[in-house]
Amino acid sequence: MTYNCLIVDDNEIERDAIEMHLRKIPSLNILAVCSNGIEASQILSTTPVDIVYSDIDMPELSGMDLLKSLKKQPLFIFITSFSEYAAESFNLDALDFIVKPATFERILKATNKAIEYLELKKLVGKDVQQQEESTSDGGADHFFFRETKGISKLRYDDVIYIESMGDFSKLFTSTDKHIILVSLKNLEKQLPSKFFARVHKQYIINTSHIATLTNHEVHLDHNFVVPISASNRQELLEKSIDKKILSRFLK
Repeated sequence: MTYNCLIVDDNEIERDAIEMHLRKIPSLNILAVCSNGIEASQILSTTPVDIVYSDIDMPELSGMDLLKSLKKQPLFIFITSFSEYAAESFNLDALDFIVKPATFERILKATNKAIEYLELKKLVGKDVQQQEESTSDGGADHFFFRETKGISKLRYDDVIYIESMGDFSKLFTSTDKHIILVSLKNLEKQLPSKFFARVHKQYIINTSHIATLTNHEVHLDHNFVVPISASNRQELLEKSIDKKILSRFLK
């Protein structure tokens, strides 16, 4: 199976580098390489595209404005020199955000995520939102969830972190991963806050599995690492960590 993609970047050197990387991925078919958002918009209005690899800071029509303008939105992977656009891009449900210079390994990781999403969406059909159900059965230490093979049971403690995949979520344990037919936003509303915390637009973690917290990352058990935003870091400290830090001085 091949997936149609589009490259949008006003910088010729960056454009060529992205095209070179994408041509190494057999499952991609590059429909066009565009030098601006307006050119890309014209193609997207008439041609089915699965994945768009787009710069953000472009004249006349930015990558974000391009995404906002589309009624039928393909998966967007933003590739930009400006890391400060990350939060806004995830608010627009961009699938991934890459800071330039974009390496082949990083683009491949984002592409694999996009393909996994597209293949899963094909499996479950277009009515995913109608399949969303409460993950909890009222039990104190476990929940049930729907995945492509049926309904499964999992203990809260076994969950290490959860990653957003748009309409779906990918849940990681120490030995396995599960695709859940519920968005991360709806999972956050249903999972108990005493176990789980949102640390990023794309991630929820199980706080009992925190190994190390840095300014920009959370290192979890079993060598998992996820990014953390400044606001989520402060909230995590206040709710889950500060109360458990050993005091240097005793009263």
